[in-house]
Amino acid sequence: MWILQWLPDWIFYAIFFVGLLGLLATYVMKFIPLVNVYRTPIQAISILAIAIGTYMSGAISNEESWQAKVKEMEAKVAAAEIESQKENVKIVEKIVKKTEYITRRGQDIIQYVDKEVAKYDDRFRPGGQCELPKEFIKAINNASEAPK
Repeated sequence: MWILQWLPDWIFYAIFFVGLLGLLATYVMKFIPLVNVYRTPIQAISILAIAIGTYMSGAISNEESWQAKVKEMEAKVAAAEIESQKENVKIVEKIVKKTEYITRRGQDIIQYVDKEVAKYDDRFRPGGQCELPKEFIKAINNASEAPK
């Protein structure tokens, strides 16, 4: 409620007790002329003050309970963020390892293919025709497969 943000809590408790005192005064002090003359309006205002004080006391209690739940959820979110950061580090480490493996595997394939190409390279032979034998294609395919 917006009024709870503007007014301190003790005001609503004071309204309740003033209403209670006003209602009690109309029954106890019947012999005082001022109280006896305005007895009905004082009782009505006192009952209204008691109702407002009771209602606002409940609103204060409800607001406090919601604020406690908000704080609890904020703590859970903070814990989840910390856990998320830990998991992110694990994921990054896995990605780095996989990237390193792929890079290393690619370099191994390049070295293997270069070694095999040197065996079958006809650039320096007369005629210069380079036909790739089946063994060469098989070697390249074997180089690109995952290690067993």
